[in-house]
Amino acid sequence: MAAQRNMRKGKDSPTRSVLKAISWRLIASGTTFIITFVIFRQYTEKAIEEVLETASFVTSIDIVAKLVFYYFHERMWTNITWGKYWSRRAWRRKYRQAHNQQLKDH
Repeated sequence: MAAQRNMRKGKDSPTRSVLKAISWRLIASGTTFIITFVIFRQYTEKAIEEVLETASFVTSIDIVAKLVFYYFHERMWTNITWGKYWSRRAWRRKYRQAHNQQLKDH
């Protein structure tokens, strides 16, 4: 039971990964839109409507592609235990158990 609680603390659920991906996408895609808008506005002779259309198109592609890539990246990292607090505690517990067993055997 304690191991399950530690697992829950150290590993994100798929729903949490999706929500984190969406929140990050909003921030990152807003940045992409602003950068694209500024570049096209400054370095092209297009009208403001065309610049808005181009920036919106680039941002929509950016949202979909990077949301998918981020989700899989997040799911991959949630399965890696290195650097998670609960994994260090579990390692210490296993070490103590092995050490205590060794003392009992002698």
